[in-house]
Amino acid sequence: MSQEDENRNWRQRLWQSLRDFRLFSHEELEGRAVWWRRWLYAAGIHVPAEKIWSVHLRPRFFALLGSAFLAAVVVLAGLAKYSESPRFCHSCHIMEPYYNAWATSKHNFVACVECHYPPGSPRTLLWKKFQALSQVAKYVTRTYSSKPFAEIEDSSCLRPGCHSTRLLQGKVISEKGIHFDHTPHLSGVRRGRQLRCVSCHSQIVVGKHVEVTWDTCYLCHFMGTKSGRELKPVGGCLGCHELPKKSFKIGNITYDHKAFVTQKGVSCQNCHLNVIQGSGEATQDRCYTCHNQPEKLAKFSDTAFIHENHVTKHNVACFHCHKEMKHGFTEANHQTPHESLPLDCSKCHLKMHQVQAAFYAGKAGGRMEAMPSPMYLANVDCVGCHLHSQTGHAHLEKTYKATEAGCIKCHGEKYRGIVADSKQLISDTLRELESNLALAQAALAIKEKEPGKAPVKQARQNLAQAAENLTLVREAHAVHNIYLAASLLRESDQEIALAGKKLDASLQDLSERPLISGGFCATLCHSKVGVKVPPATVRHQGKSMPHLEHTQLLSCAACHNFGRHKSVKFKGDEVCRTCHAP
Repeated sequence: MSQEDENRNWRQRLWQSLRDFRLFSHEELEGRAVWWRRWLYAAGIHVPAEKIWSVHLRPRFFALLGSAFLAAVVVLAGLAKYSESPRFCHSCHIMEPYYNAWATSKHNFVACVECHYPPGSPRTLLWKKFQALSQVAKYVTRTYSSKPFAEIEDSSCLRPGCHSTRLLQGKVISEKGIHFDHTPHLSGVRRGRQLRCVSCHSQIVVGKHVEVTWDTCYLCHFMGTKSGRELKPVGGCLGCHELPKKSFKIGNITYDHKAFVTQKGVSCQNCHLNVIQGSGEATQDRCYTCHNQPEKLAKFSDTAFIHENHVTKHNVACFHCHKEMKHGFTEANHQTPHESLPLDCSKCHLKMHQVQAAFYAGKAGGRMEAMPSPMYLANVDCVGCHLHSQTGHAHLEKTYKATEAGCIKCHGEKYRGIVADSKQLISDTLRELESNLALAQAALAIKEKEPGKAPVKQARQNLAQAAENLTLVREAHAVHNIYLAASLLRESDQEIALAGKKLDASLQDLSERPLISGGFCATLCHSKVGVKVPPATVRHQGKSMPHLEHTQLLSCAACHNFGRHKSVKFKGDEVCRTCHAP
């Protein structure tokens, strides 16, 4: 039997088997074989009908194969190029906010891959392409994370044509007026951490793409630098800020930063104590945002490892782990008259000195209108005067005593002795008023025993109010607010005098005492610091009035109401008419 007959018999047996399975008829199989042979022949592959296992490749096949290969290369190159465009990133819906942030940022002319693919060898590029392809596969299979995270290497930022000269610029000034030098932050270890560009330049809200994240600055400079009353920020205040050159006014006092800080050595913290909020701690619950493996969560207490692995190796921004700290000098943390100065004595003591704080703010004594101390209006907190420490005996606690060193530090040598004189004057006035109060109370006790309707009820109320005022002045330490103290002492003198008149008590006339008459300004301060008072004459209603002669006959309080510093108001023409005919 010839080879041709053997092939024919083999085909017949094959068709017979297929017919037995009822798949195709003989005619169908013959038709399909002819159809496929035609298509293969058109593609350059010849399969002879007589030799089913014999295949001949024609030149046309190699031409088509080469064309298909070239087309595949072109398509893949086009897809690779398209995958590097921001539009490709935008095709994924979870990237919508990041794309919008990029589109409105200062980097909107730079493609995403220019930053997210670091410059390097083709091997690095291929690895990044593989990572990008894996992200596409995750997106297609719906196994992606709804919170994408991408790293940006320093080499991407510092490449030629971008920010390659940033480390050579030295100190620069930001839009907020902050002095900053990139070199020491990136080239050296800061607080034991190796920072990266994205440690400070990151994205926390849409619309701010790779811009300065000030939270990181505050965490690094302020976290752990505050201990009780002391604040020692990394680099100091003047490491970032310039001293304001313009003078400014608080209340009716004009100040100059340079004179206070450089000439008198006053630290910024003496006045600016409330410009830092928050402690910046990192709590373990924030780890759960990214991790759920017990072995990783067990590393939470290993601070060095955590910072090395997150900040240095993977460029994780600090605010992902640490709570927010705020720093600034705004209306929210700066005092406004009578209300917002917090007087936070709890920096040293717990729930103490509330009477002194209220007295300092001018809110004590049940007054309708606050009469704050000039130092309160100047935003001077407790530690501005309470400088010297003492060691207690009971629990070895530290208390800080106020001395005139605080006055001299800010105001100069001409104020030396004013605190001691003030305390002495207050003590003498209190002693004399309490002596009159005791005499009036003794007279009240006698009147209460007399028969008849003695006028004791009103006198009792007068003396009770005077006693309350005197106790407040003594307990609150009147030197905290001598203006409020003088007002309360004057009211006490008037209450005691009214009661003494009703009770026929013989009392000492204290109306000429400086704190009661209002002359304490001239006797305590003005004479020492060189203020010329009183003027010989003043103008009133277009006429010249002999002011000096009046001060020799009357007390200051006879014609003026005393409020805050440099606020001495004339009571009105009705005062003049008490002595002068209209």
